[in-house]
Amino acid sequence: MSGFDWKNLPEREEDINFDDIYEKHQVSTENDFDTIVVVDGAPIVDEAKEEKLLTVLSKLFTKGAGEIKENGIWMPMTPNDEGKKTSSGYLFIDFQSPESAHTAVKNLDGHKLSKTVTLSVNKFTDVEKYSDMNEEYVEPQIEPYIPKEHLKSYLMDPQARDEFVMYRGDDVSIFWNRKTDAPEHVYSRTNWTETYVQWSPKGSYLSTFHTQGIALWGGPSWNKIVRFVHPGVKLIDFSPNERYLVTWSNEPISLARLPESGHPYSEYDEGNQVVIWDIKTGNLLRSFPVTQSAGEEQKTVRWPMFKWSASEKHFARAVPGQQLSIYEAPSMGLVGKKSIKVPGIVDFDWSPAKSNEKSDVKAYQKEEVLGYWTPEIGNQPARVCLMSVPSKEVIATKNLFNVSECKLYWQNQGHFLAVKVDRHTKTKKSIFSNIEIFRVNQKNIPVETIELKDPVLAFAWEPYGERFAAITTNDPNFGTAPAHGQAAVTLKTEVKFFYLDETKKANTGFKLMKNLEKKTANYLFWSPKGHHIVLATLRSSTVHDLEFYDVDFEPLSADKKDKKDPGANIQLLSTQDHYGVSDVEWDPTGRYVVTASSVWRPSGDHGFCLWDFKGQLLFKQNIENFKQFLWRPRPASLLSAEQKKKIRKNLRQFSKQFDEEDLALGDANAAKLHAERRKALEDWYAWRKSTESQLEEERKALGKELTLADEGKSEVVQEWVEEVIEESEEILD
Repeated sequence: MSGFDWKNLPEREEDINFDDIYEKHQVSTENDFDTIVVVDGAPIVDEAKEEKLLTVLSKLFTKGAGEIKENGIWMPMTPNDEGKKTSSGYLFIDFQSPESAHTAVKNLDGHKLSKTVTLSVNKFTDVEKYSDMNEEYVEPQIEPYIPKEHLKSYLMDPQARDEFVMYRGDDVSIFWNRKTDAPEHVYSRTNWTETYVQWSPKGSYLSTFHTQGIALWGGPSWNKIVRFVHPGVKLIDFSPNERYLVTWSNEPISLARLPESGHPYSEYDEGNQVVIWDIKTGNLLRSFPVTQSAGEEQKTVRWPMFKWSASEKHFARAVPGQQLSIYEAPSMGLVGKKSIKVPGIVDFDWSPAKSNEKSDVKAYQKEEVLGYWTPEIGNQPARVCLMSVPSKEVIATKNLFNVSECKLYWQNQGHFLAVKVDRHTKTKKSIFSNIEIFRVNQKNIPVETIELKDPVLAFAWEPYGERFAAITTNDPNFGTAPAHGQAAVTLKTEVKFFYLDETKKANTGFKLMKNLEKKTANYLFWSPKGHHIVLATLRSSTVHDLEFYDVDFEPLSADKKDKKDPGANIQLLSTQDHYGVSDVEWDPTGRYVVTASSVWRPSGDHGFCLWDFKGQLLFKQNIENFKQFLWRPRPASLLSAEQKKKIRKNLRQFSKQFDEEDLALGDANAAKLHAERRKALEDWYAWRKSTESQLEEERKALGKELTLADEGKSEVVQEWVEEVIEESEEILD
């Protein structure tokens, strides 16, 4: 044997070196067990059902975690007292990669296989780790408590002001609104976002967009709260109560492009483009692929792709023309474990009413409700349906004919659903609109039809009300595309207001309240508190009108005829013009309106104007490279109906207090302004005096002392002017 010297044998057996043998027959254990998981809690079956159970578990773990090795599932079978072989309730699964094993533990631990069977999934390497744990108790080290900033601290502003975010150039800034004065700066950061910014629905977070994902910011110091890794993210959507975040990227998730660590993705997420996150924990809950109709190329994305119910317990998406998929949160599983087949489905929307909310709408509807519509298919008419969730029961249906398009509009309390139906004539040469209104707050959900002769351009419910406005047009230019290189023609429109007439209980229905003719408005903006509305002409090259209306205006003197006319209280408060206006947004309180002209749309002077609800201009600022203006949302009030009623009753008392504060604030601002002007004037005189003395010294040094031509001959003349300030005359007896 080569290398063997019998003359130099070791004296003892312990001195023999076996390194060469160990090296030759070494078994590599590195990562060998990292791909294996142990599944406990599996059903106990006999040999007849063994294959069926393994097939079910293989599908479950392949879909939920990743690819399994060939013959990678081993379930021990042991003989029982009767001599038959049965499973022991546990099994081992060997995956292709350690990442898949980690995903299996993350996604499937605690998974309910049935009502009585819950799986427990652990890594094989963790079994040895936990079995070797020290049984002696060691008290854990308690980390020092670090208080976090309050995300809603802005609501405690003593002056009850509203904040807004402004994106201009590369700078993103937060400001307080100060009515007629320049906004008060709060915080700024350069290159804070790469594309745009977006508030969460209740104003707790400000989201910024970056190449690698989304970041959420908040608190008085505007620190980063959480970040979500999603390369190339373009669109996001928050759930109504800010618990979940949905992100979309046009770039499919690719593990090969991501670093080995620092991201939450697994093989299951490969190729998906939509991700749902838990905002509180920052965890990835589930990712989804983008769905599209068979044979259809993806050119545009419908957003939001997933729509949330008001309670956040459910979310759904429609696969165009095929099915409606309703999921549960936070489990992210399908309701009833399967989608609902709805042939031809185009769109859907959830009711804003919560299932546990105490309101009239829930007198008949105990579950959450969503509405969807399907077009005409063959001999079947188009349909609008209402469905209860999670029971999936269809509670109302309306058949429609000659339908081109439908659009759903829920009243913000969920009392009514309006469906704008664009219909065509039999020749399909002209289009007109109907409005189908489902009264969800009534028994059996009656449906009312409002027929309009013209197509509807815009529709909007009054918040917390039973009125709505619609813009119609009979302009012959409607539907015609402008010639190449020419701007679109501004259409002539009419604005119609409708109200719910309940004077006759037997004939309750929506009636025309008022019709405003010869308008050019193409957008409707109701105040978030109702009562006031702005009619705007946006994105027009020739007209930039803004009309401010009060629909509950009460004149000091009214005729008896006006009292009977439901539209008599609709009053035009002001007509304004903002050249190049591209966006209109009410503040959360309904007191102020901002009209903005962004560089993202071709317009004139970029910047914004601040108006009060009456249409009076309070503040205007032209800003170079102005991009975005967004009011910070406010959460719903915590006051009860009785507390609000008490405040309204004592409003005059509070108004006096607020007027005094406004007056004091105005005096303080005026005094501050006067002080600044006085200081500027004093600085000017001081500079002038020092400059004159300096010039005089320089002239003396050069021998060019300045002498006045009339030195010694000037005469000072004082002139007294009397002015009558006030004059009164009193006759004495």
